[in-house]
Amino acid sequence: MGLRLGIDLDGVVADFNRGWTAAYNRSFGAELHEGLVQTWDSPLSLTHFPDMDAFWLWARDQGETGVFRDLEPYPGALQALEKLHADGHRLVIVSAKPDWAVPGTLEWLAEHRVPTREIHFTESKYEVSCDVYLDDAPGQVAELVRMRAQEAIVCRYVRPWNDPVEGAHDVHDWSQFQHMVRQASEVLVG
Repeated sequence: MGLRLGIDLDGVVADFNRGWTAAYNRSFGAELHEGLVQTWDSPLSLTHFPDMDAFWLWARDQGETGVFRDLEPYPGALQALEKLHADGHRLVIVSAKPDWAVPGTLEWLAEHRVPTREIHFTESKYEVSCDVYLDDAPGQVAELVRMRAQEAIVCRYVRPWNDPVEGAHDVHDWSQFQHMVRQASEVLVG
């Protein structure tokens, strides 16, 4: 029996920063790129939006179902998910999304054939019980460690916009995450 793997989408599987910067460039004639995103609040420091509410209002109106629908997957992410699934692990998508982004995200998951039977859209990711979590959001990683580290492994997907969190395991790529899951599987499943 495999492990339940709580997988975040944006910043982990889907390249949200590449997507929103490209959309912003098309909308406003700017020359942003994902490499400029160095902090969690980069949409405010890199754009003209006065607050995140204004950014999300704009993001909602990109395409038919918002900016999330047309994101590119990170290289190797989909292949790694397929391999983890083939190894018998249950992929549990756990993503914090505004309500308007749910239809586009479901379409994205279907188009990219993400092998999951369980999807949760929630800000309270710790409420979804998993054996291993993978997330990049600074607040989410800290909350998962605080609420779940006693019974689960919490992995921080290292990105420029997040810092180490005590109790979280750092992973830098999908290969490293797959290795972490193999090790956890040996310990937890036997």
